Amino acid sequence: MRAPFRIRLPHPLLLLLGGVVAAALCTWLLPAGSFERRADAASGRELVIPGTYGTIAATPVGAFQTLLAVPRGMAAGADVLITILFVGAAFALLERTGALGRLVEVVVQRSRRPQVVLVGVTLAFATFGALENMQEEIVALIPTLLVLSRGLGFGPLTALSVSVGGAAVGSAFGPTNPFQTGIALRFAELPPFSQPVLRTVAFVLAVTVWCGWVVYGAAREARDVARAAASSSTPSVSPTATLSGGAVPIERRDLLLLLLAVVPFAPYVYGVLQWEWGFHELSALFLVASYAIGLTAGFSLAACTEELIAGMKAMLPATIYVGTARAIGLVLADGHVLDTIIHGLSLPLQVAPPVVAPLLMIPVQALMHVVVPSVSGQATLTMPIMAPLAELVGAGRDAAVLAFQTGAGLADALVPTNGAVLAMLAAAGVSVARWWRFAGPGLLLVALVGAAAVWMAA
Repeated sequence: MRAPFRIRLPHPLLLLLGGVVAAALCTWLLPAGSFERRADAASGRELVIPGTYGTIAATPVGAFQTLLAVPRGMAAGADVLITILFVGAAFALLERTGALGRLVEVVVQRSRRPQVVLVGVTLAFATFGALENMQEEIVALIPTLLVLSRGLGFGPLTALSVSVGGAAVGSAFGPTNPFQTGIALRFAELPPFSQPVLRTVAFVLAVTVWCGWVVYGAAREARDVARAAASSSTPSVSPTATLSGGAVPIERRDLLLLLLAVVPFAPYVYGVLQWEWGFHELSALFLVASYAIGLTAGFSLAACTEELIAGMKAMLPATIYVGTARAIGLVLADGHVLDTIIHGLSLPLQVAPPVVAPLLMIPVQALMHVVVPSVSGQATLTMPIMAPLAELVGAGRDAAVLAFQTGAGLADALVPTNGAVLAMLAAAGVSVARWWRFAGPGLLLVALVGAAAVWMAA
């Protein structure tokens, strides 16, 4: 029997470097253009003025400038890169103490219904996504999630679905997410909690649908794991063998160490909502947490520092992916074709029927997210265009915001230009194509919830 056709994509770094080259080619093939912009004093951002797009002199990006875009992208994303290093170091230090392994083992050994554990973990990540747009922070948690998933009898796809998928769905539909909903509403010139009932219902339904998909996908993966174990020539290993190999009683100090690792998220979420904190504040909190974990576990200051640096080394590939992804947007901006792409994608919406136009904004926003893989940046760029356009075709501005949340928010877990997602896939040993096949159908189901919300808002 012929093996089924499988899409094979290159190494994540090669995929991102190919994206940088493709972006440079676009600057030679597409006409340069630009929208006029105005300064927004409250946010400090430059906002697009709708209806002002015009062509300008071409500024194609050459080979040397394309090469320079990679280190420039890393410099531009330094705040995110530093956060990945510090958060990763803290959890690596926690794992080094042995507390994390013992805690995971207790969950595995005492769980009578693994599906309940999966739903609980998914809800936790969805909540963090709704509160502070969690994504990059997950990179450091992938090794632990893999141990948990395998201990429950599943595999890496399940570990990714509860974390990457759960956080993406929560981030996309979270009514209080300041980096997606908050920015989009602001630049659509809507109040901060516009349509609260509709958004809350959409959030609950979207997370519920994704939890159902996680359980369904986990059952399929469990069957694959069982078949692989049955056909393997090596002796089968019990799920908990990947941990300590036996029942180890949990210590009170283990719970304290776990608390020290997660407690930085509490002041950070509050700071995001009240004081507009960003990645630098989160990095500082985790630097303190790292030393607190090490000292509580009995390490000396010197040993804490050594483990901190060792944990950062493990996170270096993730930072390279994120920095290289930033280079794609820089090349498009240097060549002045980013506005051209946005303008071209918005043109079909102006002639679409009023009932269809708001729904078409969903795939348009998803496509835009390929070239603008930052949800906050995309909201700043597209909302000043899409919100008035929604009114122009007879729909409400809330419909445009919900279309952005559905299209860009869910695409955030799939687009190959998102360096953080590529880092998580690489850490889990899952190819991009395999993740697409697993998560894509589930996210499409969730998108139907978003489409219904868009239709109701229109």
